[in-house]
Amino acid sequence: MAKKIPVGILGATGSVGQRFIQLLENHPFFEVTELAASDQSAGKPYAEAVAGRWKLSAGIPDYAKNLVVEPCRPLLGCKVVFSGLDSSVAGEIEYEFADAGYIVISNSKNHRMDGYVPLLSAEVNPEHLEMLKFQKTKGKIVTNSNCTIMGVTIALKALERFGVQQVMLFSMQALSGAGYPGVPSMDIVDNVIPFINGEEHKAETEPLKMLGTLKNGKVDFENIKINAQCSRVAVSDGHTVCLSIKFKKKPGLEELKMALSSFRGEPQRLKLPLAPDPLIIVREEEDRPQPRLDRNEGKGMAVVVGRIRPCAIFDYKMAVLSHNTIRGAAGAAILNAELMFKKGYFG
Repeated sequence: MAKKIPVGILGATGSVGQRFIQLLENHPFFEVTELAASDQSAGKPYAEAVAGRWKLSAGIPDYAKNLVVEPCRPLLGCKVVFSGLDSSVAGEIEYEFADAGYIVISNSKNHRMDGYVPLLSAEVNPEHLEMLKFQKTKGKIVTNSNCTIMGVTIALKALERFGVQQVMLFSMQALSGAGYPGVPSMDIVDNVIPFINGEEHKAETEPLKMLGTLKNGKVDFENIKINAQCSRVAVSDGHTVCLSIKFKKKPGLEELKMALSSFRGEPQRLKLPLAPDPLIIVREEEDRPQPRLDRNEGKGMAVVVGRIRPCAIFDYKMAVLSHNTIRGAAGAAILNAELMFKKGYFG
């Protein structure tokens, strides 16, 4: 068996960092050798650093408990790092690591729209990895998208053949998307909050880069009009997005369902460890998908689509569900890394 690649996790004590630690346990390609976080946590064994703050239902993996947390500085004994850093600090730290020769696979928003940085969804735009050779830093930065539109963009890619023209989306986003401690209970109990700072802009722009065409190292954004409304709801995990879509060439209902359920990307063809197969699960029940029942399909990496029906204004409407901290965050970043590994980007 080939030797595993040593990797580090930046922001290891946060909610996305915890999910990285969980998903990378016993990974066939990668071995976590370095954990990094704020100076407040640095110098402590990981179990001590997250005492009282570990929020996943499964316990801390044994491999991570005694790893000493390092400061988030480019002095780690690995050359590949996963970033779960908060956006308030991620931009500068991730650039410092890339400048020092590290490959940074980021979940943070800071570099997503940079000119030569791939905004990568492994099944949607693997060819955008070609952008890396145009980056000027010694290392590289790869990002994954906002968690809200991760499943949406996969669904739109599956329907690309029909010429997506316009999209209306309304999101009902889980509490875990706000990080820990998230939304105060007195704000969210018995309530829906119809505003999440910055989400609607990201939902309206990021898919256009991901679905765009690569030319000379840069992306020509896809010409789709997207209008988004984003809300926070009292659900622990799993973002539900209601879509209405207008096509250039309207498919039949069964043709549309088949395009979704049969869609596979390069991760499925390569049989990557985190790649779900099927990627998109189409539910026929009139009351699905539901976060509590469907968010863990494909170990949290599948996209579940239901309530597909004609739209009185556009062509079709549907509900799209994806697990926001797995498919929408840490899992997506790891799948991007698996794709890069198979394509030789780690040397």
